[in-house]
Amino acid sequence: MGKGGTLTEGVLKKIILSYTYVAIWIFLSFTVIVYNKYILDRKMYDWPYPISLTMIHMGFCSSLAYVLVSVVKLVEPVQMTREVYLKSVVPIGLLYALSLWLSNSAYIYLSVSFIQMLKALMPVAVYSIGVLFKKEGFKGDTMTNMLSISFGVAIAAYGEAKFNSWGVMLQLGAVCFEATRLVLIQILLTSKGITFNPITSLYYVAPCCFAFLSIPWMIVEYPKLRDTSSFHFDYWIFGTNSICAFALNLAVFLLVGKTSALTMNVAGVVKDWLLIAFSWSVIKDTVTPINLFGYGIAFLGVAYYNHAKLQALKAKEAEKKAAQVDDESGKLLEERSAEKSAKKTESDD
Repeated sequence: MGKGGTLTEGVLKKIILSYTYVAIWIFLSFTVIVYNKYILDRKMYDWPYPISLTMIHMGFCSSLAYVLVSVVKLVEPVQMTREVYLKSVVPIGLLYALSLWLSNSAYIYLSVSFIQMLKALMPVAVYSIGVLFKKEGFKGDTMTNMLSISFGVAIAAYGEAKFNSWGVMLQLGAVCFEATRLVLIQILLTSKGITFNPITSLYYVAPCCFAFLSIPWMIVEYPKLRDTSSFHFDYWIFGTNSICAFALNLAVFLLVGKTSALTMNVAGVVKDWLLIAFSWSVIKDTVTPINLFGYGIAFLGVAYYNHAKLQALKAKEAEKKAAQVDDESGKLLEERSAEKSAKKTESDD
């Protein structure tokens, strides 16, 4: 084959790999959400203990991450002091624990489809908290877009057939804690040059989550589990559920590492629509036209937000390239000036 044929094959291979990573991430994300719903829902597996389920995930993931980082040495650990760990990682671990606890609790009260609609508020929460912590500048057009997303979610909530106010409060609380965690990662870690991939993130953060969750678990769920003599730990159900949760973190590592964070955002939108369709067709959750209309408005707002973010990143990269070109031009002019001065000095001599 010629040079052109080889190039075409390379591009085709890259496209196929990218779509494969996207498909794997969508499948695993989809599986974890539906599996958690199956375990926690009283009409399905009927094991309504979200703290226990989250602790099982954190215990499994932290153990496996320890093996991969410290034993197999597949991933290098992040160098940090004890002070940085206590002041930066531990608060993020607390917020992650609260976010997971509340989001898993919401599955007991709300349908999968409605939870996905409420999650559309994540950009609103991240932007608002970013402005509050002065990590984002207040912009009128961005805030208008945030209000449009909120308006769409409000319409979807109004059209929800099985609206549960406690479930909504749990999910909104989970969104707020997760948004705060994302902003604090920028403030406490990224600003100090500390970056985690999904494996090192679990290695450092999952043990914190497990420790924090053990406190409410001892008060809320342990007495109930202790008094439930009929309960027997199902190793197959909880084992496969935990493996799926860990595999999802590896899929995030692959997807973002081999494509981009923007690709994951776009794939997330596809996953949300698939979950809504699955919730309606298989689980038989009620999805009303008002639900879809409201979520459609929110979806357009989120799509515009992602587009604006992409344009801002492109503009920033263009500025960096322009600055590099200016620096190189300046250095070149200085070198030429130095050469001319040297030649002039030689001719004068």
